[in-house]
Amino acid sequence: MINKISKWVKLGGFTLAMLAGCVNAVGLLGFSHQAVSHVTGTSSLLSLAIVNNDFSVALHLFFILVSFIFGAILSGFLIETTAFKVGKRYGFALFIEGIFIYLAMHYLNNNSHMGHYWVSAACGLQNAMISTYSGALIRTTHMSGLFTDIGVMIGSYFRGHQVDSKRLKLYLLLIFGFMFGSAIGSIIYKIYGFTALIFPSLFSISLAIIYWVYLYKRHKAKKESA
Repeated sequence: MINKISKWVKLGGFTLAMLAGCVNAVGLLGFSHQAVSHVTGTSSLLSLAIVNNDFSVALHLFFILVSFIFGAILSGFLIETTAFKVGKRYGFALFIEGIFIYLAMHYLNNNSHMGHYWVSAACGLQNAMISTYSGALIRTTHMSGLFTDIGVMIGSYFRGHQVDSKRLKLYLLLIFGFMFGSAIGSIIYKIYGFTALIFPSLFSISLAIIYWVYLYKRHKAKKESA
């Protein structure tokens, strides 16, 4: 699988990891230190809220989880299959993700919990979109699986097995992208607050437009060569 992933798909993975890291950093700094690019911590917080009979918080966290699932459902509806095909609705998915992040910024700046739900849906959409293509080989919204896989590879190396250098380089690229995006997110949040989300929003929409332009030029080139 790793040998079949083209360089531009790896670049796309790095770019999306950077986008997710930026959004997650804003979430950590602005949502009471709650991560938004994945739901592991949210699931634990939901359990704690239920045990502590804090049902208003539990309901809020539940809707965050539901929003993440909604984003994944939307991705499944748009992408449809696990096989990557140029011309599929990846651009449309990226455009919707950008709109979701923009809506999150709007509601968060107005002190509305709806902002949490929109940004969670955006992350669910992106996570499902890339996982659908790569079978979870490429992860962009959470890094725990990547660090786990790297640990397994190192352990196997000490057992005398050869390390898959291409896979290792891909994982390190994605981790660096997420961390780099997180650094950017923390910097712009300190300056702009929740308005910092406008940057990943426009970035996602720009990626969609670039992809559509690429499809148009590819289609035009095919027509001219026919």
